[in-house]
Amino acid sequence: MEASDRTLSVRFWGVRGSIACPGQATVRYGGNTSCIEVRCSDRLLILDAGTGLRCLGDALRSHGPLDVDLLLTHTHIDHISGLPFFRPLGDASNVVRMWAGHLRPHHSLQQVLQGYMSDPLFPVSPSKFSADVTYLDFQAGRTLELAHDVIVRTTALNHPQGATGYRVEHGGRSVCYVTDTEHVPGERHAGIVELSQGADLLIYDCTYTDEEFDAHVGWGHSTWQEGVRLADAADVGTLVLFHHDPSHDDDVMDRIAAEAARARPGTLTAREGMRLELTAD
Repeated sequence: MEASDRTLSVRFWGVRGSIACPGQATVRYGGNTSCIEVRCSDRLLILDAGTGLRCLGDALRSHGPLDVDLLLTHTHIDHISGLPFFRPLGDASNVVRMWAGHLRPHHSLQQVLQGYMSDPLFPVSPSKFSADVTYLDFQAGRTLELAHDVIVRTTALNHPQGATGYRVEHGGRSVCYVTDTEHVPGERHAGIVELSQGADLLIYDCTYTDEEFDAHVGWGHSTWQEGVRLADAADVGTLVLFHHDPSHDDDVMDRIAAEAARARPGTLTAREGMRLELTAD
């Protein structure tokens, strides 16, 4: 699990959106919801806490004590449902900072998670976490300096109740995580273009195809074709399709992956377990 010195690495633990969809039809791409492990040399970041977080937590058990920054795009259920089952939260030797940029001024992250993990929805409260947990609310658009060589830039996304896009920078390399955002046809989201400008990787919400989009306006998601358009507009190195619709089985995903790679050579389609590594400058 350890990244080599001066690397920025990414591993996908959950790549689906909206609801987990395990089963024979999703074996090749995976059925867990959003969760990505990011290593900035020896610094650990986690992007979102969907059901994929449970497996990541199991893998981390032998790597403690842990010091983790968990960056949430938002707090819809598919992006936080793994938190109650994240084993490192049960270890007092671990330090976990949870960040959210979409809740102020009406809510706080601690309040939202307490509501989620409470009677009659869940039997164990966040107050039972043994780890040293800090809840950090900020306004999307702020730059977070997690360490002297780990910078996280943010932008607000177009999603019901709000969401935050992230750009992680380390050693001259950059990874953008932009999921749960709805585009406006014919326009490029200025905040996403600015956030993603020149990034090595853009992990983007490709829930739908352009053909499916009209039937889902207002649902807060985008398409792989818009991902291509954004990646080109922002001069991104590699586009990674992410947040796959649960109704898109492996065969559908194979077709989408092939079409996207033809439209923008080098485009990748996220699968559970996929690793990407960038050597720092």
